[in-house]
Amino acid sequence: MDESNRASSYLDEPPNSRLFLVTSKSITEEIIREHFTAFGEIQDIWVVKDKQTKESKGVSFVKFAKSSQACTAMEEMHGRCLAEGTKPIKVFIAQSRSSGSHRDVEDEELTRIFVMIPKAFTEEDLKDTFKAYGDIEYAIIIRNKTTGESKGLGYVRFHKPSQAAKAIENCDKTFRAILAEPRTKNASADNDYVSNPRSEHSGNDPGSNSYSFAHESSSYASGDTWSSDVITRCLLVSSRVAVTQEQICGLFDLIPGMDFCEMQRDQYGFSKGQVVARYNNLGSAVYAKEKLNGFEYPPGNRLSVSYIDDGEDRTSPVGKMAMQLVAAQMMSMVWNSPSGAQLMKTSAGYTAPPVPQKARVQTDVALPPQKKLVASDSVVKERLFVIFNPSPLPVDVLEDVFCRFGSLMEVYLVPGRNVGYIKYADRKPAHDAIALLHGKVINGIKMKVMLADPPKEESHKRQRTY
Repeated sequence: MDESNRASSYLDEPPNSRLFLVTSKSITEEIIREHFTAFGEIQDIWVVKDKQTKESKGVSFVKFAKSSQACTAMEEMHGRCLAEGTKPIKVFIAQSRSSGSHRDVEDEELTRIFVMIPKAFTEEDLKDTFKAYGDIEYAIIIRNKTTGESKGLGYVRFHKPSQAAKAIENCDKTFRAILAEPRTKNASADNDYVSNPRSEHSGNDPGSNSYSFAHESSSYASGDTWSSDVITRCLLVSSRVAVTQEQICGLFDLIPGMDFCEMQRDQYGFSKGQVVARYNNLGSAVYAKEKLNGFEYPPGNRLSVSYIDDGEDRTSPVGKMAMQLVAAQMMSMVWNSPSGAQLMKTSAGYTAPPVPQKARVQTDVALPPQKKLVASDSVVKERLFVIFNPSPLPVDVLEDVFCRFGSLMEVYLVPGRNVGYIKYADRKPAHDAIALLHGKVINGIKMKVMLADPPKEESHKRQRTY
């Protein structure tokens, strides 16, 4: 393929459909195509070459038509030899703007999906629905902590990236399935939508640079859009992670009256992570802005919604008064009227909710009821050692989980490490915690729970008593 036309073929759409290969320099495009064509439709192969010598640099990109094809190829071909006398190749999902690095077959981010479900669904219903796409490690329904009622949202974790990709591609569209965003990734970036300007393209790989999306000028129709202080029928939706036009437009189409919805692209054809949505009435636009600005889709990624100019003249006093009246009525309905939610259309039993509050503990483990912590100066009878993957849970979440067995004294996380200690005033609650929690997943974090080695002083005391 001609280098000048290559940029348009390297759109990361669908997400995770492009592979990054590390090979021997003798591996050619023909050899790569011969070994990878069995996994699906190959849209492009790019063997990166030295500009001066035209020799291969030992790295290549393979673009598939589907994410599941790329993931299957990665799983099957990583560590294989493509020709006699060559080293085993390394195969990764190529870096996109939403990921900080190339991702391999062990990457947990590629195996967990986020779905919208009917509120009547149980965990078993969720598993039964998605087990056709592969082995499921766990399924979690997000519930209101106070009432225990389902929020109509859930997670499904598969064993392989290809299984998660097939589920996203083939499940009923009403589930609006997407890859789940890790909780820790954007935990401290709730208000970063306008703080980080976009980086320009650089380097030979059109998809190798990552950037944060900002409220910026973008192409819309044949003109430019700009953030507007005036309430309009046109909204600019910004996302900090990779989402497709179908996913965002499907979410905003829950509100009646949407005329059209379009992904914004740069001069190279790359998605800017911004979608323009236009409604046929001011009331729907106001409702969408108030309800979905800050909505987490997927959890951990807050959408930013702002008004942009829709080309209509609202400079006249009458126009301003009409706009203010409609806006005031709609905002009053949004925040004060229980019937306001009736404006939202339903899909598979799901009614688009207001900005959800995250339940503190999300797991498919049947946890006992909460119990009070005991005094921190009680005598320690047993200590547990916990290993977290990929990162530690917050202390308040750990207290919430481990207090349920009784006699919990203290939770301690080792700074800079993915481990911690749990102190109990009795041995039985500690052993019950191990039996129920070892190897289980809480809030997307897998825990290994085991008895800790006794402190040296305590160990010496025990030896003297024996």
